[in-house]
Amino acid sequence: MTSAPLAARLGVPSGPLFFPVTAYGPDGSVDLDTYRLHVRRGVEAGAAAVFACCGTGEFHALTPEEFELCVTAAVEATEGRVPVVAGAGYGTALAVRYARLAERAGADGLLAMPPYLVKAAQEGLLRHYRQMAAATSLPVIVYQRDNAVFTPETVVGLARTEGIVGFKDGLGDLDLMQRIVSAVRAEDPGDFLYFNGLPTAELTQPAYGGIGITLYSSAVFCFAPEIALACHTAFRTGDTDTAHRLIDGFYRPFVELRAQGSGYAVSLVKAGVRLRGLDVGEVRPPLHEPAGDHVKQLARLIERGHALLEEGR
Repeated sequence: MTSAPLAARLGVPSGPLFFPVTAYGPDGSVDLDTYRLHVRRGVEAGAAAVFACCGTGEFHALTPEEFELCVTAAVEATEGRVPVVAGAGYGTALAVRYARLAERAGADGLLAMPPYLVKAAQEGLLRHYRQMAAATSLPVIVYQRDNAVFTPETVVGLARTEGIVGFKDGLGDLDLMQRIVSAVRAEDPGDFLYFNGLPTAELTQPAYGGIGITLYSSAVFCFAPEIALACHTAFRTGDTDTAHRLIDGFYRPFVELRAQGSGYAVSLVKAGVRLRGLDVGEVRPPLHEPAGDHVKQLARLIERGHALLEEGR
């Protein structure tokens, strides 16, 4: 773990946040060599951080032993150049266990996934994440999505909790997010980080940027880092022409293709990585591989995205 606080290292979005897929070999086991290569290439392409074993990395499909091996491999591959944030989740006891495994593996922080199965009240959610934060010295980013949806008052409570440094939104309710940002700001608990965590965040980032949220996860960076980096630069510099060209010509069609299958937020991304020449294997059940025609459409979209980059030069 590096000495610089995670919040300080992520506060200035120097590049996209990279959520690598987890590589599997032909026998279905974790392929750590390919995973290291995937992570290393992402860092070299300009990622600002590596979020290992999170949603795109099939956290749900990894055993605790595989999880620790992958986080360790990500830390090794980054060589301290960017922070490594590891996923952690399930019920409180297991979430604490994953958090401690991530700390032992050398991670710089945690992305706290929603609790398993139950839909808890706000009081229970607050207890859950506070126990996670207290379990290790790692800073925690809380992920809002599915069965973990928070009121502004609860997020104020999270922001006041020692060790919780940020809040990632995978819900997409901008009215709620504006009220959350406002409530936390009014209480002034310090520098609290916010992330756009929707599956293809670039499509909605102009809207999130409007309420001051500049950090976002980029699944596209896994298989088309050139496109993702160009889009991130356009957002950061106010180059609306480039941003609109990429959103209209690449990101909107990609989101529409992603919507053609359940689980495509992961499996289509993994197919994209394979299309770019790195065999990271297939997804594990219960996810399934995208249809062959959808993969062909993705290949054409990647070509289109690179053509759009050339048009802007």
